[in-house]
Amino acid sequence: MVPALNALRATSFPAVLLKMLLSTLFGTVIGLERSSKNRPAGFRTHILVCLGASVAALTALYIYLDLRLPSDISRICGQVISGLGFIGAGTIIITRKMTVKGLTTAAGLWTSGIIGVAVGSGYYELGLLGTVLVLVVETWFGKLGSGIQHCPEYTVELLYNDKTSLDQVLRFCKDSRMAIVNLKIHALEDGADANYAAEVFLRGVVERDILLDRVRQMPGIVLAIGL
Repeated sequence: MVPALNALRATSFPAVLLKMLLSTLFGTVIGLERSSKNRPAGFRTHILVCLGASVAALTALYIYLDLRLPSDISRICGQVISGLGFIGAGTIIITRKMTVKGLTTAAGLWTSGIIGVAVGSGYYELGLLGTVLVLVVETWFGKLGSGIQHCPEYTVELLYNDKTSLDQVLRFCKDSRMAIVNLKIHALEDGADANYAAEVFLRGVVERDILLDRVRQMPGIVLAIGL
């Protein structure tokens, strides 16, 4: 820790003002990166989370240091960190293709709150370091992660007559080491050529066209298309 900042780690007005300004600054810096990518939580949300966490930490310090009342500072800050999970959960969505989005934004909000706790407690160096590392992870690591090859994910829509036809498709997918992410089945009341329809959400190494060619050759399959 920097000794020159020791006088600004208490609950005096200059110290409180500095902590609030730094919390606003750090929340803004992290939030602007998220806003530039049109993420669910923008810079205002990050500012409020970081600022609110800082206020909670300052309040805990004030109760303990100035009012001399019995108070568990770590418990108050811990409740703030736990409560941030509810805010972060609101940014997580599941798309139609059963993929999860918003986890990075939720984690960034949670970390912003912890940075606010650190700044509110007077640990400026840790707050600054945390902000820099969050930006590095969300920018440079994001580009690094986009270069990682992932197993392709796609959806196969099926129309078929016999229930056993779907069993053959699923067995073939498992034998081909394809992960069945989700499965939706419904009967066709007025189906002229097919009695059942299914959506199979898959992830694996088999290419979609190869899988479709194999599925179309199975008995009972009326139609198989990939999305």
